[in-house]
Amino acid sequence: MNGLSEAGFVGLSAALLAIGLFGILTRRNFVLLLVAIEIATNAAILNFVYFAAFAPTAAGGLSGQAIAVVLVGFAATEVAVGLAIVLALNRAKGTINVAEATELRL
Repeated sequence: MNGLSEAGFVGLSAALLAIGLFGILTRRNFVLLLVAIEIATNAAILNFVYFAAFAPTAAGGLSGQAIAVVLVGFAATEVAVGLAIVLALNRAKGTINVAEATELRL
């Protein structure tokens, strides 16, 4: 792999995970919370692809890429459901603040 070394990929992934976790723990806006979850998910995807490139399996080293594709699909589904929740919360409460979403029933 050209460019980043092993420590570079793992460090980048750790930095993305730290940024994502910080955003998850500190954000009150629901949309920014979804963005932070996406950043943390991208850290996991980066790790799967990186380790699949250096740890080939019987399938030709594609198991990490296959898991990454599944995670990208999961992330897209999560965004769709999250935005639907944001729209429902905005219509019911008039805000997208996470603290306002204390009841399951809108």
